[in-house]
Amino acid sequence: MNIAIIVEGKNDKSRVRRVLDESIPIYCTYGTPGTEQLEKLRKQIAERDVYIFTDNDSSGKRIRGMLRDVFPDAEHIYTRRGYSGVEHTPEEYVIAQLEKAGLEEHILYPPPAPAPHD
Repeated sequence: MNIAIIVEGKNDKSRVRRVLDESIPIYCTYGTPGTEQLEKLRKQIAERDVYIFTDNDSSGKRIRGMLRDVFPDAEHIYTRRGYSGVEHTPEEYVIAQLEKAGLEEHILYPPPAPAPHD
């Protein structure tokens, strides 16, 4: 699977990286990308399948729209309203969204919690 994920910032990237194996590159827009930044992303990502995971706020939606123009075939991953951005989304929810996008084989699942002793 030749894929790439685009997020807004480095904190979003580190949140997703914690649950996704190192073979999947994660790129940042570092806020609202300008024309040069969009072109650079387009070149870096090249022929990969793109997954866009931005915040569920007005700036995240604006960035998602700009990325949609550059990557019209991208899959979109959403965080839930109420979470203040990807970086504050619980890992379990990030994992659930990555599963929904069909990325199970790349997810680093946390070890199960030890069973309580009786």
